[in-house]
Amino acid sequence: MDGITLQDRIYNGYGKAAAAIGMECDLFRPKGPSHPLASEHRIMRLRAAFLPIGGRIRRPVPQSDAHWEGIFDAAYAKAGDILCRRDDNAVFFVAAKQPLLPVLCVHAMRVITISRPASANAAGLNVYGGAVSALDTILAEAWPASLQITAGGGTASAGIQSELTPSSWEILLPASLRLALQIGDIVTDDEGRTGIVSIAETSDQGTRLTVKQAST
Repeated sequence: MDGITLQDRIYNGYGKAAAAIGMECDLFRPKGPSHPLASEHRIMRLRAAFLPIGGRIRRPVPQSDAHWEGIFDAAYAKAGDILCRRDDNAVFFVAAKQPLLPVLCVHAMRVITISRPASANAAGLNVYGGAVSALDTILAEAWPASLQITAGGGTASAGIQSELTPSSWEILLPASLRLALQIGDIVTDDEGRTGIVSIAETSDQGTRLTVKQAST
């Protein structure tokens, strides 16, 4: 038996397991940078189950664990596809399909929009030379993402005891979002929080951002 045949049988086995224990999900394959869960991006419906890494189900999964094992027939899925569970609207995206291994998925509990600020560009003396929010360019809109608060968010600027220290976030995005993000791009989530990209890293598993929360 060759590797391709073995892989097909493994995915077929995952599909049978998902038929028994999984829930119905819509599978989306985004074609652009805006609203990836719009109906026109849905390519199929399937049953899927999501287990903790290692497949152990003896304890609940903490919120800090973004990665899960996807149990479903992944023969027609690829990295960057997004699954939305119909029962509770939980969203997962496919991070990697590694040979002979369970499908690596990320639980995306937040929805974010990414924009690039425009600066004043008139020649000569400008009254204001900072970013102009009304002229921001939206790069990606309404994308599901994993957002985790990380330690070491930085130091408060005023240096007074009562000032709050801004936090930093680690954001994971699907590989289907094909953007060359830059330091200084702005991230806004569905809770109204805003942050500024300080590190942007892209791999075959998607985009990883380190974002410093903006404070006023």
